[in-house]
Amino acid sequence: MVLDSGMSEPGTLAFAAVLPAVAERARVIAYDRAGIGTSDPVPSLTVRSQVDDLAAVATAAGAPCVLAGHSWGGLLVQLAAVQHPELIAGLVLIDPADEIYWSQLPAEIHQESVETGKLAMQRQAAGTMDELIRDFYTSYVRMLTGDKRLQALLLAAYESCYATQSQARMVRDEALLFNSCGPEIHQIRSTAALPDVPVVVLSATIGAAPEHRAKWTAAQAEVARSVARGTHIELPDTHHAINEFRPEAIVAAVGQVLDEVRSADPVG
Repeated sequence: MVLDSGMSEPGTLAFAAVLPAVAERARVIAYDRAGIGTSDPVPSLTVRSQVDDLAAVATAAGAPCVLAGHSWGGLLVQLAAVQHPELIAGLVLIDPADEIYWSQLPAEIHQESVETGKLAMQRQAAGTMDELIRDFYTSYVRMLTGDKRLQALLLAAYESCYATQSQARMVRDEALLFNSCGPEIHQIRSTAALPDVPVVVLSATIGAAPEHRAKWTAAQAEVARSVARGTHIELPDTHHAINEFRPEAIVAAVGQVLDEVRSADPVG
C-alpha cells in the first residue's frame, strides 16, 4: 500500500491514525511529497513530477500496489493509475479532488486557497508558524493519543514540517498548481481510462456549501461508476479530512480492496 496525502500535508503524519491498522494487512508506506515535510525541496513543481514521484515510490515498494490518496493525493493516484496501470492493484480514493469541479467554483474560492498559502509563508517569516500549526492540529493529535508526551512529540513533528520558508511555500505553491493545471490533467486523462482494478471512493458529506458538495460528490460517484469494480461510499456527517475524522472508514475501504485483490490473486 502507498498512501498519498492532501494538499501540502506531510503524508507521514496525515495517515497516522490509519497506518497501524493497515500495517496488520499489508506493507504500507506513507510519504511526504517533494518539498513537503521531511522531503527535499522541489526545484520545479508540476503535476507530472508529482505523478512520476508517486510511480517511483510504488515501483520501489514492489508493484503492483494498492494506492490510496486523500484530496489532492486522490487525484494524483488516479493520474498515476492512468499513466502506469502496470503498477496498480487497486485504488482507494478519499474524498478525491476533481479538476473539473474545482474549475467551476467561484474565483474567490480559488483565491482563498492561495491566500492560506500566503498566510503560512507570512507566519513562518514572522516566527509564529508553530502557533498556527498547534491551533490547526491539536484536536487531531489528541484524537490519536491521550498520552501527553506523545501529543507533544506529534505536534513538534508537525511544526518541523512547516519550519522553513520552502516548506511553508508549498502550501501556496500546491494551491497555485491546482488552480492552473486543468489542461495538463485533462491531457493525462485523455490518454487512457482507469485500469480494471478494485476501486473504492469515499465521499465526505459536510463542510462545504450544499450545492458545491453535491457537485463534488457527483463527480466522485462518476469515478466509481467508470470502472467495473468501483464502489462509492458516502460518509454521513463527515468533513473533508476523512483521514482525521473517520480513519476507520479508510481502513475498511483498504480492507475491501485488499480482499478483492487477494481473492483474484491468492499468491499476490
